[in-house]
Parts: sequence; C-alpha cells; structure tokens
Amino acid sequence: MKKVPLSTMERLPAYLRVIDSLVSHGVDFASSAQLASRAGVSSAQFRKDMSLLGASSGVRGAGYDLAALRVEFRQALGSAELVRFVIVGAGNLGQALAASSAFRRGGLDLAGIFDVAEGRVGQEIAGISVLHDDQLEEFISANEVSIAVIATPGSSAQQVADTVVRGGAKEILNFSPVVLQVPSTVEVRSIDLGVELQMLALHARNGA
Repeated sequence: MKKVPLSTMERLPAYLRVIDSLVSHGVDFASSAQLASRAGVSSAQFRKDMSLLGASSGVRGAGYDLAALRVEFRQALGSAELVRFVIVGAGNLGQALAASSAFRRGGLDLAGIFDVAEGRVGQEIAGISVLHDDQLEEFISANEVSIAVIATPGSSAQQVADTVVRGGAKEILNFSPVVLQVPSTVEVRSIDLGVELQMLALHARNGA
C-alpha cells in the first residue's frame, strides 16, 4: 500500500462514521459533496483524500458506492501495524471504553486494563483481566504500548500520566478533568465529559 499522509488517515474514522450512518438508513450511494458536508470537510478535500487513498471513483449521476467505499476505508485503517493501548481506570467509564467497538477499528489493540481498587483487580473486562496499577510502567515498556487512556479521577491522573510516560507511552487520551503536565514529546488529547455536557446544555438553552 502506498504511503498515505497522516492527515488523510486521521479523517478516515469521520468518513467511516458518515458512511455507517447513511448505510444504516438504507442509503447505497452518495455524492462527494454529501459525504464531505456530513464529515465537516470541503468537497475538494474529500476528493483529494480519495485520490491519495486510491479509493474507487464515484459514478457520475449516482455518487460513491458506500458499501464498497466502507470496505476500502476499513482496509486502509486496518492495514497498518497494530497500535497497542491500555486503559487506566476500570470504573464505569473505563469499562464502557473497553467494550466500545470504536477501539476495535483502525488497527488498535487493547493490551491491558489497570486499576488500584482491590475489588476490580482480577476482574475480567472485554476479555482482559484487570491488573494493578503497580504493574503499569513495566507492562507498557515490555509490551511496546504506544497509547494510554486515562479514565481515573482527577486526583490520580497526573500520577498515572507520569507512570505511563516513564513506561514509554507517547500518546495519552485523558478523560480526567485536569490539565496534565507531560514532556513535549508526548501528545495529550483531553476530553472533559462534564464540560462537554455543559456546552451542550448551553446550546440547548440558547436554542430553546
């Protein structure tokens, strides 16, 4: 497979979500303009990405065959070497994340789940036995884990971040409501569910 720019690969999950939604509603074909608009990109950008991927061309008057395009996108995402990640925090959020089908696409491999609570350590979640946090650093190093998902309370998030960085993780997806301090070589993406819900509530009130 030819080398595809990272920026294009990063847009593929959004394209897939659009296609999955359309197919679930019985839509078989869609134009580049329709797909681009739903994915939040320009038609020109969408067509350029299709060209870079070597994806099937649209049919004049009908658009893209969504079933065929979905297969090609999934193959493109799954063709890369599996990237291993761990989830730290086996509470309700961690369990939901572990069970999510979103993590089973795009060449991701859930390698481990960690927690400090005695009642959770040893439990099986999504087919994986929960390990204690004191094994986290060594596990990441030994298993070449690239990504750590932090689903712990804010009070312990920075300590967890320090541990996964020492283990060698290069990317962190942070669900805790704190700003993590990490080396410049480590990328952090934060999702504060409380803030996101507040923003949605604000929009709902303003739109009422």
